[in-house]
Amino acid sequence: MMMDERVEEAVGRLLTERKLTLALGESCTGGLVAHRLTNVPGSSSYVLGGIVAYSNEAKERLLGVRHATLEEHGAVSGETAIEMARGARTALGADVGLSVTGIAGPSGGTPDKPVGLVYVALAAGSVERVERFVWNGDREGNKVQSAEAALALLREYLSERG
Repeated sequence: MMMDERVEEAVGRLLTERKLTLALGESCTGGLVAHRLTNVPGSSSYVLGGIVAYSNEAKERLLGVRHATLEEHGAVSGETAIEMARGARTALGADVGLSVTGIAGPSGGTPDKPVGLVYVALAAGSVERVERFVWNGDREGNKVQSAEAALALLREYLSERG
C-alpha cells in the first residue's frame, strides 16, 4: 500500500490492476461502503453497483438470501452475510461481491446479538470469507467501523490475489 493511501483508494487501485469488478450488498451501513468507494475518481470502472437491502424481504428479493437462512440464522449472521455477498455478485455480474449486515444501534440488540454486532462477507468465485465484529460505538460510529472493516476485508483479499 502506498503512503497515505486511504483504504478505498488502495482497493480501487488493486481492483484496477487486477481488472476486477465489484458489487455491494449493504444493510446496516446503508450505502456507506459504496459512498466511500465512489468518492474515488475512476471508480466507475470497477464498482458496478450496490444494493442497500435493509428489510429481510429486500434481502430475499434483491440479493437472493434464502428465507430459510433468515429464519434459521437471522438477518445478522455470517450465513446471511455470505448469501448477501453472493447475491450482490450475481445480481450485478461482478467478479467480487462484498456485503455488510449488522445491528448499528442504539436499539435492536439482544443478549445473543448485541448492538454493534456486524458481519462482513466477501464472495469471489471459489473464495468466500466472513468476518464477525462487535463495535461499541454509537450508531454512526458503528456504521463507519463496519464500512472500514468491509473495505479492509476486500483489500486483504485483493492483496493476497497478487
